[in-house]
Amino acid sequence: MAVSTPRFESIEAYLASVDATKAKTLRSIIDLILTEFPQLEAKIAWNVPTIHYKGKYVVGLAAYKQHLTFSPWSLFVMEDFKDRLKRFVVLKNCFHLPVEWDVDRELLKDLTRARLAEL
Repeated sequence: MAVSTPRFESIEAYLASVDATKAKTLRSIIDLILTEFPQLEAKIAWNVPTIHYKGKYVVGLAAYKQHLTFSPWSLFVMEDFKDRLKRFVVLKNCFHLPVEWDVDRELLKDLTRARLAEL
């Protein structure tokens, strides 16, 4: 019998479900983006923390066993930032962050600005 993934009703519930180090890094990312861009809203979508602007996805985050992921919800943003993302494992629509990431504030702000410019 397969074990189902719990459904999260809030960012806090999601963060409480992961280990403290992952939760701290994710919280730092979410807080930075919401502080720098107060027009944005964080909520659960696709059962992971997401940041929205007027109902449109701006950033998606997730915790996995060995890493975190950050998605700017845009193949164009991923392409535009490929040089700045070289130090990460980069997939088509997201990139992996270390669990204990020293948050790169400028990179996160620039990624968020670039995504917002598309909307």
